[in-house]
Amino acid sequence: MATLEKIRTKAGLLVAIVIGVSLAAFILGGMLKNASTIFKKGQMEVGVIDGESIQYPDFQKKLEELGEIYKQNTHQTQLDEKSWVQVREQAWQSFVRKIVMGDVYEDLGIDVSSDELFDMIQGVNLHPIIQQLFRNPNTGQVDRAAVIRFLKQLDTGVSPEQRQYWLYLEKEIVAERKQTKYSQMVGKGLYITTQAAQQSAELNSKKVNFDYVALNMNTVPDSVVTVSDKDLRAYYDKHKDNYKQEKLRSIEYITFKVKPSEADFKNAEKWINEIKSDFATTPDNAQFVNSNSDESFVDTWYKKENLPEKIGTWVFDEGAKVNDVYGPYFENDRYILAKVNAIKMMPDSVQARHILLKVTSQDEVPAVQALADSLKTAIENGSDFAKLAKKYSTDQGSAVNGGDLGWFKRGQMVKPFEEAAFGNAKNEVTLAATQYGIHIIQTTKLGVKSKQVQIAYMVRKVEPSTRTVQNTYAKASKFAGENTTREKFESAVVKQKLSKRVATVRENDRQIVGLDKARDLIRAAYRAEENDILTTTQESPIFELGDNFVVAVLTKATEEGIAKFEDVRARVEMSVTNEKKAEYLVNKANTALAGKTDLAAVATELSTTVKSASGIDFNSYSIPGLGVEPAVVGTVVSLDVDKISKPVTGFNGVYIVKVTSANTGTVEDVATEQNRLEQSLAFRANSQAYEAHKNAVKIVDKRSKFY
Repeated sequence: MATLEKIRTKAGLLVAIVIGVSLAAFILGGMLKNASTIFKKGQMEVGVIDGESIQYPDFQKKLEELGEIYKQNTHQTQLDEKSWVQVREQAWQSFVRKIVMGDVYEDLGIDVSSDELFDMIQGVNLHPIIQQLFRNPNTGQVDRAAVIRFLKQLDTGVSPEQRQYWLYLEKEIVAERKQTKYSQMVGKGLYITTQAAQQSAELNSKKVNFDYVALNMNTVPDSVVTVSDKDLRAYYDKHKDNYKQEKLRSIEYITFKVKPSEADFKNAEKWINEIKSDFATTPDNAQFVNSNSDESFVDTWYKKENLPEKIGTWVFDEGAKVNDVYGPYFENDRYILAKVNAIKMMPDSVQARHILLKVTSQDEVPAVQALADSLKTAIENGSDFAKLAKKYSTDQGSAVNGGDLGWFKRGQMVKPFEEAAFGNAKNEVTLAATQYGIHIIQTTKLGVKSKQVQIAYMVRKVEPSTRTVQNTYAKASKFAGENTTREKFESAVVKQKLSKRVATVRENDRQIVGLDKARDLIRAAYRAEENDILTTTQESPIFELGDNFVVAVLTKATEEGIAKFEDVRARVEMSVTNEKKAEYLVNKANTALAGKTDLAAVATELSTTVKSASGIDFNSYSIPGLGVEPAVVGTVVSLDVDKISKPVTGFNGVYIVKVTSANTGTVEDVATEQNRLEQSLAFRANSQAYEAHKNAVKIVDKRSKFY
């Protein structure tokens, strides 16, 4: 079953599945209260794509399928919240692409036949995924016999989960092949004319130096221009696409942080003092710590420089002995006792070699263990370690060197391996099991020995008691009960001098900076109306988010589309004002230009100076001294040398330019440039064509109702 193991560990990288971890399973809960409405189509609708409704059961089925695939890839049994967010996104995007492109492929006759699929999986033209999965790591060649053997055991020799996984890979191969055919078709339909290639080659080879006069808009007082409401309305109507907005919700909120009280600190200090005598006399420090401490025992060996300063001084300078106890002392909201668990003279580093016997399933353990025992005995009886490593070790990186790993310090190897290597006497051979398999380890050299210690820490974290939590909740409850409207909320914030926070969130956001697991608060914002105090699904105005109780109000709700004129009036007014200032400066520049051929004279009349820029070509993003001004770039690369331009309106001002010199380098061969441009278009064809199809249909995402 080695091939299945390989598939699980590699395929995630190859199929380009971005699947994460965390089950935020849909809970029918409240919907079950009304059995007569739960099965209505609208109630179970996760989204609508091009008029096709995506129902919750179908979406959840896809979601669970992708989740299982991810678990097999990563050898995990549970998925966490962060990765399930990615799983849900992957599931949603798969529905979108299938529906958006399904009719396109059908209309164009794009499909993958059974013969073509056979060819990609076990024929002459193997798909890259198959090539990677079945490539022999030693020869670099695809093992076609392994492909056949694997496919023969699909029906009877693998588990249902593994078979499902393979069928999923086949679907991904088919989908990817259709997509490739379509993008190639679009790419072949794109063409660059010879004239366009010639122009591009000339522009790319030309660099210009120029002088310019700049009239910045910020030098024009607002009083110079007049902006009427009619001007604003006309500009807004003409540029509505500039005022597209997302679906957003803005909230203001107050946090009541649950912090330990003075009594909580005293109780923690009392506890640590009372347990000190028992800790000092216990014969098993590890068991005692693991049973009583807020932090588990760590069996790490430390030198002085690796310990906290006070503990290092106590042990190494003041001569603490095994079972001596230091403290309690207070650090990072914790009361701590430190006890010397062990002291040894140990090497700082060791040189070792190993033979790794990989274990791919639990069934293989007895046989691999027997082989390890046999090899260990053979080495102890004089067999050549290096030859055995080259023959048996699955760690190819060290096997070629006879298993030699060189010198290494503590912390560089996994724990069981480290303990075996550092615990060995010189040339001693031991076995160690890690997640990689069973290791036969021989320590060949020991570094300089130094004093090292193990410290057992008894830790009592200062945490809020139940009473403290209840007292904090009472404060939040009192605030929420007295301030049930936005006006009262804002008034109370000012009167009580509270710290108000703000956040703007999208419908599918899951985080708000500073708040733990804020999804419920975000969903509440999308259930509410403007100026409402937000409530939980149990209709409570208090959200418990991590160690905070939160009371929030919805201050603004914007829907996707064109923003209302009133909402963007200030932005429109700024744009119209700048437009009128530009007109004013253009007129001023034209007056100064009248009858002049000397840029310096123009600058003098405009009470400014002539500046210079150099090395500008058609692809220049910005101009030194001017910033991003594409209109100026376009003007200078097309302007004749020594000719003064007309006024050029840019983002930040109005400019008059004069090209002082132009250096035309080697012009790229037109055919080469034409080919480069066509390749560039073909490369962009796939994503841009898909985006064009997606933008042409209406997509309504309702996942936030469920997740």
